[in-house]
Amino acid sequence: MKGSYDFKQIEQRRQKKWFGNREFEVSERSDKPKYYALEMLPYPSGRLHMGHVRNYSLGDAVARYKWMRGFNVIHPIGWDAFGLPAENAAIKHNCHPEKWTLDNIAYMKAQCVRLGISYDWSREITTCLPNYYRWNQWFFLRMYERGLAYRKKGTVNWCPMCQTVLANEQVENGRCWRDDSEIETRELEQWYFRITDYAEELLHDLEQLKSWPEKVLIMQRNWIGKSEGARVQFPVKGREPIEIFTTRLDTIYGATFLVLAPEHPRVNEVISAHPDRERAMEQIRRYRAQQKIREGSEAEKVGLFSGSYATNPFTRERVPIWIANFVLMEYGTGAIMAVPAHDERDYDFARIYGLEIRQVIERLDGSDTDLPYCEYGRLVRSGEFTGLESTAALQKMHSWIKEQGIGEATISYRLKDWGISRQRYWGTPIPVVYCDVCGIVPVADDQLPVELPHVATIKLGASPLATVGEFVNTSCPRCGRPARRETDTMDTFVDSSWYFYRYCDPNNSHMPFDPEKVKYWFPVEQYIGGVEHAILHLIYMRFFTKVMRDLGLVSWDEPVLSLFTQGMVTKDGAKMAKSKGNVVDPDQFVELFGADTVRLFILFAAPPEKDLDWSESGVEGCFRFLNRIWRLFSRYETHITRLCDTVEVRSEEDKKILHKLHQMLHRVGADMGRFHMNTAIAAIMEFLNSLADYDHTVEKNWPLLGEIFAKMALVLSPFAPHFCEEIWERLGNRGNISFQPWPEADPIWVAEERIEIVVQVNGRVRGKFLVPAGIDEEGCTRLALQDQRIRSYLEGKTIHKMIYVPARLLNIVAA
Repeated sequence: MKGSYDFKQIEQRRQKKWFGNREFEVSERSDKPKYYALEMLPYPSGRLHMGHVRNYSLGDAVARYKWMRGFNVIHPIGWDAFGLPAENAAIKHNCHPEKWTLDNIAYMKAQCVRLGISYDWSREITTCLPNYYRWNQWFFLRMYERGLAYRKKGTVNWCPMCQTVLANEQVENGRCWRDDSEIETRELEQWYFRITDYAEELLHDLEQLKSWPEKVLIMQRNWIGKSEGARVQFPVKGREPIEIFTTRLDTIYGATFLVLAPEHPRVNEVISAHPDRERAMEQIRRYRAQQKIREGSEAEKVGLFSGSYATNPFTRERVPIWIANFVLMEYGTGAIMAVPAHDERDYDFARIYGLEIRQVIERLDGSDTDLPYCEYGRLVRSGEFTGLESTAALQKMHSWIKEQGIGEATISYRLKDWGISRQRYWGTPIPVVYCDVCGIVPVADDQLPVELPHVATIKLGASPLATVGEFVNTSCPRCGRPARRETDTMDTFVDSSWYFYRYCDPNNSHMPFDPEKVKYWFPVEQYIGGVEHAILHLIYMRFFTKVMRDLGLVSWDEPVLSLFTQGMVTKDGAKMAKSKGNVVDPDQFVELFGADTVRLFILFAAPPEKDLDWSESGVEGCFRFLNRIWRLFSRYETHITRLCDTVEVRSEEDKKILHKLHQMLHRVGADMGRFHMNTAIAAIMEFLNSLADYDHTVEKNWPLLGEIFAKMALVLSPFAPHFCEEIWERLGNRGNISFQPWPEADPIWVAEERIEIVVQVNGRVRGKFLVPAGIDEEGCTRLALQDQRIRSYLEGKTIHKMIYVPARLLNIVAA
């Protein structure tokens, strides 16, 4: 071991042992308590980036720590392998997306192995392979049977760059979540999952997620967007009434106009009264294409008068119908009654276009009211409801609209059904056919999977599968007549909505998974991933779990107990991106400094929930830290190769270093339990400084040094496992270091405040010790008997009695 720290040789040797011997594979056959450690599965984009390294290093530290705490840990990995980037890359590089994807997976898998991540590779899944996506199709069919999967024509978000539909959750401020291009709206026939059937449950069950970040819970709560209010019909002369949704029916006497979202299905009808219909429709198309203005946005509110009118059912007055960009089809009915005196957005819009502002709510104390006044108060100029407070008025008004047959109290959700159709090739085929006689016919289970055909050339535009005649043209499963297959593919978020269940039973060819195996491993104790998935994957996976429960596959409501969202890795304060030229290649630094150094830095440099700014000098500092340990151990290796069963305390220096050791063990154990990896590593670094001071002592206590290096290797091993297992093995130990018991701190040595105790043997003073204040007789005796001098006075004698005077004296009676 003499010489420099040869990380390449050490890491290659450890990896060959770990993965060659399949040491991280686990089964349900264990008498240990189980623990499910999970990181969000990666998209095989080509290379791991530093964000991946941070995510997987965090997960690996958790998994290794839990093994050492005595758990049977499942720590799996897979590949979210379908999706637009593979298809776009295939078009760009003139290769098939399957080859591009599988080549990337092979490379990224080798990177994971080189980092020493403790994955159970026997559970690896790849979502683009038929043995996985057949179960996407199976879930689709079960949902179709229950009315949870359906097809309808509707307004959809269209990304012109991706040339496909996006779900509402994939549109961020009117732009594509993937490429930031501006979203258009189109009318298309689409398949949907009826996630709205679970809206209330998705909202209510957030209360179960006690160990999820509050920011994620708030984002989900806002996205589900529960609003208690009323639907009210406003009559339109000669046509069907327009139904609006409002949470403030008490203000309806102040409703001076209606506003429809540009995507509202009645727009074409009401605009027919406009004197210049073509110009008006062009303006509406611009509204549809522009960035959607969300609540609280400062963007300009614009609109146009349709030329049509409705009637306020309470005042019986005629009110104009407008179309404006600040009303969203996703909210309520996509139509609102505008009450500018009592709503800020309506007020701003009315001021711009000179529309009537009529106050119908005043403060309860009658004081002057600045408009817009948006709080509850007392109704004025509100017919028979005048004088009522808002709460009482709402109850009476809700009853009135129900009696009149023009509406009812209801609950509305911002959450809309999940549109899963994608007009792209690289995704799961939707397992239905269209028959001119039978209509929509699901494919039978025994015909699954409907496999994705090989396509030589992929072009943007219509669904590429539509060009593959041998795929499209089929026979009806019901009547046998000619039929056509669905040519859209599923949103790839379907793949990632249940993958963590498949890890529990990855090779099952009869069902998605064995419920008994899943019952053993679930719920997931720790899930680690980015907060950017808060209203995408993290809602969809909760929805899928509830559907599985209703299918009888699982018995729980929520799949994940604890969620941790790590921060980004930045460079010079900016998000890493190829376009900025600031991407850091993990391979480069693993080659220069080793996997353990890279892992150590990325866990040490910042609290894991915060953004981490990449620093080469910081990496070099972590490399120096490992080298310092290596040099110290190298100097002592021949003396401490074998550990002793007992360690004697021979000097004050021994006591000081034991005190520091156990304080470090206490800090690291506490920090690991709180996910404070950075401060846990800092505690070990501080202890190394104390060990360097101890190195200067003349008389070395070799058994004590052996214990120190062993325990330091154990607590450092979740962060730098190759390095630590090498030291562990050279100390004379065998076996995977991650499967050794976690070293516990001795409370006696942890305590800060210390007092002096006199130790006597048969009444004669034989030593004085500094011990923790409050130490009991058992602890004091244990410390005394560890001391070499005291033990020498007891050689050949039998201890008959202990006399202990708290905080003063211990007398050992022996003969």
